[in-house]
Amino acid sequence: MQNGRRLTLSAVARQAGVSVPTVSKVINGRTDVAAETRKRVLAILEESGYRSPVQHRRSLAAVPVVEVVVDSLNSGYTAEVLAGIMDSATAGGVEVLLSSTGSRGVAPNPEQRAQRLVDQGRCGMIVVTSAFGDAPLDAFHRRGVPVVVIDPLNPPSEEVVSVGCTDWAGAKDATAHLLALGHRRIAFLGGPEAVECSQARLHGYLAALRSQGIAAEDRYVLAGEFRSDDGARRLRDLLLLDPRPTAVVAASDTIALGVIAEALRQQVRIPQQLSVVGFDGIRQAEESVPALTTVAQPLRDIGRAALRIILRQVGGEVPDSRRVELATKLVVRESTAVPPGE
Repeated sequence: MQNGRRLTLSAVARQAGVSVPTVSKVINGRTDVAAETRKRVLAILEESGYRSPVQHRRSLAAVPVVEVVVDSLNSGYTAEVLAGIMDSATAGGVEVLLSSTGSRGVAPNPEQRAQRLVDQGRCGMIVVTSAFGDAPLDAFHRRGVPVVVIDPLNPPSEEVVSVGCTDWAGAKDATAHLLALGHRRIAFLGGPEAVECSQARLHGYLAALRSQGIAAEDRYVLAGEFRSDDGARRLRDLLLLDPRPTAVVAASDTIALGVIAEALRQQVRIPQQLSVVGFDGIRQAEESVPALTTVAQPLRDIGRAALRIILRQVGGEVPDSRRVELATKLVVRESTAVPPGE
């Protein structure tokens, strides 16, 4: 066997009985190579101690680089999570690069994206509330690039670690707070029906109602988007009902803030005529008028945890759990009160 530092692709190809382009494909993590061929080439590379140019650049890099992928920066939730990631990165001497998934429905080629991360020497990737399917996550996994997803919109594959909060318990606490004030007609404004965290929050809401012997009414449960304009639209729908709900549990602060804004336009007083609870704990919730009662996620801690997990995986540690949940906390402010007439 040749010295590993002098080993050439041609030498590997000869020993494996394949072409040089095939060896190159194996080194670069390409998928269009037969499993047995890949295994034979990798065995020769491992025995020789061969390192690809990409691996060599990684070993020389003074600062580890993590890529963070978001759908949009126009979000209080994303801003708080990113602040946590940056706090941890600064303390740990890690460089963070930010990228966007782009327009909804326009998905980059997963193989090309994963290979780009490898070629550019990224040590891992954090995905914040994006709908990453199995294909791109599998492409990263095959290339040995650790990925952590924060509040995934769809359940990730079992190889991927996800970080979030206790969604079910948080929504149950929010609903229980309204029940303790005396509300019985409580609406739930969720996110998209297929989104995992929205489903968990819906189930927490339903559990709180059942604990008091109250059956949820379908007309009070409305799915939609995590947007303020969608919260406003759904409040208009609720105000057409007879009887109207006296309280709303929103699956995000953004939805709740849309409800408050629309209530003002509709001359519905909050909390005197309608109580509202949000979910997330973004800064805008504290600054709204009235200040929003909310289920606060430890968003910065979630960001810090995601980066720590990435760096541990880069160091060779195997995660103890594929799902990390941080506890929520109900923060009672001015947007909730006893029902009207009590």
